[in-house]
Amino acid sequence: MSRPTESREPLDRGRLALGFTLIEILVVITVIAILAGLVTPMVFRNVGDAKSSTARAQIEIFATALDAYRLDNDYYPTTDQGLLALRHAPEGVPAAINWRGPYLRKDPPLDPWKRPYVYVSPGESNPEAYDLLTYGRDGTPGGTGEDADWTSWKSQ
Repeated sequence: MSRPTESREPLDRGRLALGFTLIEILVVITVIAILAGLVTPMVFRNVGDAKSSTARAQIEIFATALDAYRLDNDYYPTTDQGLLALRHAPEGVPAAINWRGPYLRKDPPLDPWKRPYVYVSPGESNPEAYDLLTYGRDGTPGGTGEDADWTSWKSQ
């Protein structure tokens, strides 16, 4: 029996290169790292902008509901009655004798930073009405950017 002959041709390295070299992998990793370094701050800035916009929008929604409450009851809910008076008929003095709510579809949400909105009536800045605000990301008065206070009486 004859045995098949094996070919002993030299290997063509250009045709058989199946993997990537270490240099190619490092270049790709470097490009990805540079792109991530450029894109990440923009993404996080947009998240902060979205939270600030949400706070502004929610304060406007509360303001509209509070004005409707006042039209029906001749006054705003007291600090003790709070924003829940927009959803459920409040108890306490003064009584909401013409309450026609709910003035909100759901219970008042937390601010975008997971803290309750601050509601004071009569307000310190608005003694004839109310103060409604959130202290922003840092949760303390003052600040700029995402740490800024968002209020019902000032537009940022």
